[in-house]
Amino acid sequence: MKPIYSKAGETQGEGAKSVGIRAVAKRAGVSTATVSRSLNNPASVSPELRAKISAIIEEIGYIPDASARALSSRRTRTIGAIVPTIDNAMFAQGLQALQSYLAKRDYLLLLATNEYDLDVELKQARNLVSRGVDGLILRGDKRHDDLRRLLTAQNIPFVNVGVYEPDKPYPSIGVDNARAGRRITQHLVELGHRKVAVVAAMQRNNDRAQARLRGILEVLTEHDAVPPEHWMLQVNYKLDDARQAARTLLTSGDRPTAVICGNDVIAYGVMLEALKLGLAVPRDVSVVGFDDLEWSRHLSPSLTTIHMPTDEIWVRAGEYLIQRLTGAPAMMHREIDFSLVVRESTAPPPGA
Repeated sequence: MKPIYSKAGETQGEGAKSVGIRAVAKRAGVSTATVSRSLNNPASVSPELRAKISAIIEEIGYIPDASARALSSRRTRTIGAIVPTIDNAMFAQGLQALQSYLAKRDYLLLLATNEYDLDVELKQARNLVSRGVDGLILRGDKRHDDLRRLLTAQNIPFVNVGVYEPDKPYPSIGVDNARAGRRITQHLVELGHRKVAVVAAMQRNNDRAQARLRGILEVLTEHDAVPPEHWMLQVNYKLDDARQAARTLLTSGDRPTAVICGNDVIAYGVMLEALKLGLAVPRDVSVVGFDDLEWSRHLSPSLTTIHMPTDEIWVRAGEYLIQRLTGAPAMMHREIDFSLVVRESTAPPPGA
């Protein structure tokens, strides 16, 4: 038997050697410059010729050289995104919607995480910029000063997602998180709750969680219902942490009649622990969340929460960057509406 290897420079059968643009041009009967224009500036060639070139590319398996295209257009058609973590289901959902949108427009998404650490985010941004991203999508507006300077110096368009801050000079697309916090709290107050605890997300470098908590406390203050310090807890977006927080709140002698949770995952943990402790939701304690994950409507009881239009937020962010990159008019700030979804996990307080 012959050994299955080849000497340096030899090909291993047809197709082993990469197919170049000249092969496409030869099959199409046009110049390489025409093929390049068809790829980089489709409007510059006729629809018929563009379709012919596309069919040949598909047939022979030609993959355009991204480096060469970047040199000719000064664009890599690559968008970078930095999120705190992909453990959060909302980030995964939003990134999937963004990826689908960008792919339809022939853009590639590069992803990095920062674990809510501004120094790590700066390092990740430098890595993405060094790889030639055309634009950046960043979560919230908590930034390292050096990152702001980097983006300005490199003239890289960016957008903050998940926040709506029209008073700031940085583009933003998202919801008014403070208003969302107020709305979910008003729902509980209208039901008659005044003994309200909060299991918030970690506040460090998380301006979305900070704004939600601010809105919650504004409403509770207006109704003389500010929770005591031991009723205000911060946890990671994890079921175990949320259950521990619920155990602390619900086993005390004077327990709250309602718990506002920083997101739906935290709310799931609180509800699970309440059940383990022999408490009924909402008969003994009402529970609310934020985000409206898919599981929230399937739980028993189903979860009252704030619906965040995650897909729209991330798609709008991608749309904004492409508009900036193509010179089209782009709206610098866009507020996306949230909605209160009332389900089975809330009711008037016991004895009301």
